[in-house]
Amino acid sequence: MRFSEGLEPPSPRHVCFLKKSLYGLKEASRQWYARLAGALSFKGYTSSLNDYSLFFKTTGGLISIISVYVDDILLTGDAISKILDVTHFLNAEFQVKMLGDINYFLGMEIIREASGFIISQRQFTMNLLKEFDCTGSSVSSPLDPYMKLQADDGPLLDNPTEYRHLVGKLNFLTHTRPDLSYAILCLSQYMQQHCLSHFSAAQRVLRYLREDPGQGILLSSTPSYDLLAFCDVDWAFCKDSRRSVCGFFITLGGAPISWKSKKQMSISLSSVEAEYRSIRRVTTELTWLVSLLDDLSTPPSLPIPLHSDRQIAIHIARNNARNTLIWIVTSCVNNFSLV
Repeated sequence: MRFSEGLEPPSPRHVCFLKKSLYGLKEASRQWYARLAGALSFKGYTSSLNDYSLFFKTTGGLISIISVYVDDILLTGDAISKILDVTHFLNAEFQVKMLGDINYFLGMEIIREASGFIISQRQFTMNLLKEFDCTGSSVSSPLDPYMKLQADDGPLLDNPTEYRHLVGKLNFLTHTRPDLSYAILCLSQYMQQHCLSHFSAAQRVLRYLREDPGQGILLSSTPSYDLLAFCDVDWAFCKDSRRSVCGFFITLGGAPISWKSKKQMSISLSSVEAEYRSIRRVTTELTWLVSLLDDLSTPPSLPIPLHSDRQIAIHIARNNARNTLIWIVTSCVNNFSLV
């Protein structure tokens, strides 16, 4: 380990004595990324400006892609020779371990089928059901559609750690379960102060998972790069703050690739305003996806269909003059404060 700037070693033969693992240092992740990015850059790979953990290299119409999560690396490309070449290079630089074809990555199980890749978290779900000893009959929905959660909804839990632990693990499942996004959003609002009713709602999610623990998503092998987006909003959903909840669902070639359910940052005074904000949010996500796919040499077909169920919000979005006025008003609000 090199000495820090401004600290001169007594002699060139002196080294630093680490009092804890490199993984415990706050600079470790930045230094590791700088080292890895520098090595890949030397090999001709470019870091994507849309996702800094993504590296790609195009040679003669063939592309090689490297996705990095800390020290877990996923390689793919059009030619196996290019993949083997960068694998040997990384092994010479960092002594990596080649695990072969992907079947398990970051807690997700990947199954290769003729129709594409099936991604699920079945083993994680089974362990979760066993850990919390899920009992009771299975249910068809994650949350009770007739119940609205809110703060101070009954007696508090004696052990708040168990609720936080459960919601945290359920949140990890949203990587492959879009159907849990809304439920996890509702449960995550009460991490600081949660009641018995909140814990009962979280246990209902477990009963829902028991119905089909292996459910996941299918990334189709069909050569289609058509993006399709859906968005909707629940106006004044939160009983405590009266903020609306918006959600979107985006597919690429019929395969789900991006989804989210999130509470809006400010209170919408009408359902039309809430719907318009929802359209703006999914448009931002689509803009990022188009740029990312362009880095991967797979630009999607344009224009991209965006579906919303509120005609007034659609007409507002189509009105260029009105959109310009909204942008001007928003800029003024952001640059000036009321006294």
